[in-house]
Amino acid sequence: MNVLQVSAEIFPLLKTGGLADIAGALPAALHGAGCDVRVLLPGFAPIMADLQQPQVLTELTSPWGETVRICHGELVTLGVQAYVLDVPHLYQRPGTPYEDEQRQPHHDNHRRFALLGWVAAQLACGLDAHWQPAVVHSHDWHAALTSAYLAFGPVRGRMVASVYTVHNLAYQGVFAPIHFYDLGLPPHAFAVNGLEFHGQMSFMKAGLYYADHITTVSPTYAKEIQTPEQGCGLDGLLRERASELTGILNAVDESVWNPATDSAIPHTFDAKKPAGKARCKAALQQALGLSVKPEALLFGVVSRLTEQKGLHLVLAAVDDLIAQGGQLVVLGTGEAALEAEFSARAARHPESVAVRIGYDEAFAHQIFAATDVTLVPSRFEPCGLTQMYGLKYGSLPLVHKVGGLADTVVDCALEHLADGSANGFVFKEFSAAALQRAMRRAFALHDRPTEWRAVRQRAMQQALGWDKAAAQYVALYRHLLA
Repeated sequence: MNVLQVSAEIFPLLKTGGLADIAGALPAALHGAGCDVRVLLPGFAPIMADLQQPQVLTELTSPWGETVRICHGELVTLGVQAYVLDVPHLYQRPGTPYEDEQRQPHHDNHRRFALLGWVAAQLACGLDAHWQPAVVHSHDWHAALTSAYLAFGPVRGRMVASVYTVHNLAYQGVFAPIHFYDLGLPPHAFAVNGLEFHGQMSFMKAGLYYADHITTVSPTYAKEIQTPEQGCGLDGLLRERASELTGILNAVDESVWNPATDSAIPHTFDAKKPAGKARCKAALQQALGLSVKPEALLFGVVSRLTEQKGLHLVLAAVDDLIAQGGQLVVLGTGEAALEAEFSARAARHPESVAVRIGYDEAFAHQIFAATDVTLVPSRFEPCGLTQMYGLKYGSLPLVHKVGGLADTVVDCALEHLADGSANGFVFKEFSAAALQRAMRRAFALHDRPTEWRAVRQRAMQQALGWDKAAAQYVALYRHLLA
């Protein structure tokens, strides 16, 4: 079965969040399940640099009239065949893939990412005479117009199934309606049953409305986004499409996230030989200027620093954490006020709190390897990979019971300790007080070393790889094609 994956990012070449991790791991997982997978990506500089011996497949004229070169080659790092949009003036700019150096969205993002969906539809229609997809699987708002272009551009004489995956419904790709005329879609596509969203134009809504099937990244999130509380204004549409909406839990690329083989950490370890974890903890404490205390419960945050991630709750709990002898290390970037407040706490308590503003992939691995607890107190969380990385590295997750966090973390309550299902700490009410109570449970369990080690060992031995998710995707593809 030929599958074309369409995304704006792919790990390890280009990453701003969890989308890249999934886009980087899923092709190999699907290949292992018997699919022939190719990827379509924008020609950002790191992607172009990794494309081995690119050949120009064709040049096209976009709906708004500019020339687009489509290259084909192999991404060396991933070992996957790729189509890349080689349009340097659109994709090779200062800033991030989505924002300029002043953190403002690029003025032509509607064109930059509409082009991704438009070319995906051209490939589905036979643009490459030597390879055609049976399934086009697009990810998040950047690739959401794929489904609309497929709906309005009949595939020549053959069926192509479209699958659209929502990674985070809160980021919808909303643009002023004047930009609709650039897209080359028929006028009636700008309607309530189409792209129109409260007078604006929503790429996300196009994906949700036109795809043959919608998936999202955890079973619980699939239910949550059908409610007004988490539906972000699209819950009505999602309820209408409930029979065509599936939650498939994300997974961990165990070739990347494995403490037994991880070259980014100073000492390797595994569930049965965990001694290296204590050495990783001491090394991180020393490197960050924290007190080198093996008995201190070390909490870690690896996250975008935003209100959605619940980090204001962590700030409210820092003094209590320190009073109980704990330590905190934070890695992330985001809202200026949160960056400043975390930095101020580190300056005030340098032996107990360390903060690094920015993102460093290797340092993230070192935090998971060193910490005892991974904090993920998100207000909402579609799936979350951070808590899974924590489990793999024996850093027990402490999470708010939402989305994929609810699907992957079981609280260390007495009944769960007794039946062997406990693997972390869970709080239900989204409040600083509830977070602090969960933290106290973590301290209490840590004071019982035998039980702590048993829970940590079970957590590290959990099956979190891609086999199950890949099988679910393949079953869905076959169902759609049947």
